[in-house]
Amino acid sequence: MDMKVNIAGVEWKNPVTVASGTFGSGEEFSDFVDLNRLGAVTTKGVANVPWSGNPTPRVAEVYGGMMNAIGLQNPGIELFCQRDIPYLKQFDTKIIVNVCGHAPEEYLAVVERLADEPIDMMEINISCPNVNAGFLAFGQDAGHVEELTAQIKKIAKQPVIMKLTPNVTDITEIAKAAEAGGADAISLINTLTGMKIDINRRTFALANKTGGVSGPAVHPIAVRMVYQAAQAVNIPIIGMGGIATAEDAIEMILAGASAVSVGTANFHDPAVTLKVIDGIEKYMEKQGFETVKDMVGAVR
Repeated sequence: MDMKVNIAGVEWKNPVTVASGTFGSGEEFSDFVDLNRLGAVTTKGVANVPWSGNPTPRVAEVYGGMMNAIGLQNPGIELFCQRDIPYLKQFDTKIIVNVCGHAPEEYLAVVERLADEPIDMMEINISCPNVNAGFLAFGQDAGHVEELTAQIKKIAKQPVIMKLTPNVTDITEIAKAAEAGGADAISLINTLTGMKIDINRRTFALANKTGGVSGPAVHPIAVRMVYQAAQAVNIPIIGMGGIATAEDAIEMILAGASAVSVGTANFHDPAVTLKVIDGIEKYMEKQGFETVKDMVGAVR
């Protein structure tokens, strides 16, 4: 039985990674998780310069998950390359760097800076607010998605995964735009926009008013979108959104994802990824699947 998966020419030892922003760059989880066992580690988003993020409070618990408005706080690409990449290179896992920006030139600066770094893939967070388009997220407009993907692909040395926002009318239109722009893979879903009000204080639970909802509550929506995207494109899909168990991960794979990403669940069970890996393996054994690839999109 073979757990290996091939995503855009990069071979992972198993189909499980972590969702950007839920695992730091691996170091803070290394006491709980053997990083060598993960198929890949996806880092927190990194920009061309340090970002301080949004004012606090910026995390709130909601029924079936959580809401965050961190605002992509990060130390900037220079410190990231000096500190985080060398740390991750100690482990036998693939390194996926999540890239964010407020304008195309900001993304391109990071992609260019990463060209000669020893990383395996890049995941481009197109849920960032585009300053040039009235702060509409890049990923909400198919034209912007195709254009930005093409610009990045022109200079990228590593395979490019475009991370799609679910806050759109038709996810297939955005998935197709990423593929048309030359994306090597897509990942979805990013968080859904939500709001929580503290009725006793009569104010917003998050200083930003709105935030990204993640966790088990969004899982059925994520499975539906992964399935739709898988019907629309021919590039690999990394499925994410509320994966808390092996069953959740298997659902994503059967819907058409070639790999999965575990996010919010890491906060309440730091070793959840290892349980997911073991659970997928047991399922394959029980159901007679020789390879993960045999499972991908098995439900049509």
